[in-house]
Amino acid sequence: MFKTLRNAWKVDAIRKGLLYTFFMIIVVRIGCQLPVPNTDHSVIESVTGQFANGAFGFFDALTGGSFSEMSVFALNITPYITASIIMQLLTIAIPKLDELNKDGEDGRKKIQKITRFITVGLALIEALAMAIGFGNRGIFGDTSSMSSGRYFFVITLAVITMIAGATLIMWIGEQITEKGVGNGISIVLLVNIIARIPTDIANLFTTFVIDADSIGSKILASVIIIGVIVFVVAFVVVLQDAMRRIPVQYSKKIQGRKTLGGATTHIPMRVNTAGVIPVIFAQSLLQFPVVIGSFFGQNGAEWTKYLSSQYWCTPGSWRYSVGLLVYIVLVVFFAYFYTSITFNPIEIANNMKKQGGFIPGIRPGKPTSTYLQNVLNYVIFIGAVGLLIVAVIPIALSGIFNASVSFGGTSLIIIVGVVLETIKGLEAKMVVRNYKGFLTD
Repeated sequence: MFKTLRNAWKVDAIRKGLLYTFFMIIVVRIGCQLPVPNTDHSVIESVTGQFANGAFGFFDALTGGSFSEMSVFALNITPYITASIIMQLLTIAIPKLDELNKDGEDGRKKIQKITRFITVGLALIEALAMAIGFGNRGIFGDTSSMSSGRYFFVITLAVITMIAGATLIMWIGEQITEKGVGNGISIVLLVNIIARIPTDIANLFTTFVIDADSIGSKILASVIIIGVIVFVVAFVVVLQDAMRRIPVQYSKKIQGRKTLGGATTHIPMRVNTAGVIPVIFAQSLLQFPVVIGSFFGQNGAEWTKYLSSQYWCTPGSWRYSVGLLVYIVLVVFFAYFYTSITFNPIEIANNMKKQGGFIPGIRPGKPTSTYLQNVLNYVIFIGAVGLLIVAVIPIALSGIFNASVSFGGTSLIIIVGVVLETIKGLEAKMVVRNYKGFLTD
């Protein structure tokens, strides 16, 4: 990795892209520190802390801590991620969008334009929920003593600010993709997650190492913390690279004196096909009732306590086990759901049959699609179990040791995936440059 970066730095065009990306990252981190107008900083931590810790700390990690600080980038990249997932699902479900997606660059630009509009719409909904819900909890001061005009102005200004922040983040991501090193949205997401890791690790060592009673306890706690982190990172690397290769043989064709076909290839079937999308979907679904409950404020209806994250995600209670069980079921369900709509065994079997391809030992047509479906179900199950191991480890440790961290296995999956993808992109650019130089020389 470091060798690739060193070689890329020597290329003028890539070096400019790296510097441009670094400049945009600085802009993002500065925006994460600027507070929303009229917020009372003294109550921000107490109000947002219940949403930024525990099982829902992943959302604060996605925003780089700007959510818990109620900065202008409080929504950050999450509306765009949600909009992209929605568009991906709609593209599969709606034939017209599928045609646009296959219509080359012009079609993808139209889909990108629709995604932007959906992003702004989602940002509006989320900003309204946060402004009204957190406003009822005192984040803008005592709203009960405000006049209706003043209250409307404060809420409107906060909503506009957060929507502008989400839109600016979306634009920055697109600019990094065009003028930087590529994968702009993923780079922003990566930086946000990394920004929270040093603080969380420092808190872990302070709680379990520095404050330990004896030297033996300090050494044991240090070994456990480092061991868990190394294990999760290694497991994530294996999970990301794991793949089931299904061999495919193409029949030979004789045209005149030439023999065509007969090649042997394979169908790559990644173990973790859905990536972190099942976790994001599951956590979004669990977070939705919390957002609804926030509209009623601290003194709202009694039933809203059943919608709070504290009620179901407090370590040490039986409700914590129930909430964790629901979370596991949702992750497994979305793993099967998302993979089933992105990998179509029937379509693949038909394409293989048209091109004269077959899986050794399996008849073309329906037997092939049935075989692919069975293998897919097996692979999805392994991937879902691996994803659960990575995702549940920080939640389980939080419940057992009362250790609150915003990053976990899911964040590490994103970090590893983005870093590997970015390095591959830089290597591809250098290969293209070398080929161009060879052709021009």
